[in-house]
Amino acid sequence: MDIEQFREECLTLPCADESLPFGDEYLVFKVKGRIFAMTVLSGGEPRASLKCDPDLAEDLRAKYEAVIPGYHLNKKHWNTVYLERDLPYREIVRLIRHSYELVVAKLPRAIRATLPPLTSNDN
Repeated sequence: MDIEQFREECLTLPCADESLPFGDEYLVFKVKGRIFAMTVLSGGEPRASLKCDPDLAEDLRAKYEAVIPGYHLNKKHWNTVYLERDLPYREIVRLIRHSYELVVAKLPRAIRATLPPLTSNDN
């Protein structure tokens, strides 16, 4: 998966938007103002950071060389994923969706109620 494909997958999710709040280097994806994904646009190997359930995060790090603790983030709850290593495309899509769902679950109930339901076609 390249950065543009990652971007497209993130933006397929309901109410997802993108911004550059930390300068031109970091592209951030949010749902209702909360970050669920970010990627580095310049330099180095394509990679992205995604929120993750702590137990799943540990399992993924053990299984895939492409998954490491979140760079400059809470390493318990975030993974950095190298997009062009051993992690299959569909698994990256699943992790984007998982991150989105974790963030949505923590939104206030009134805000969650305004979001369209996530369907299997959203990934």
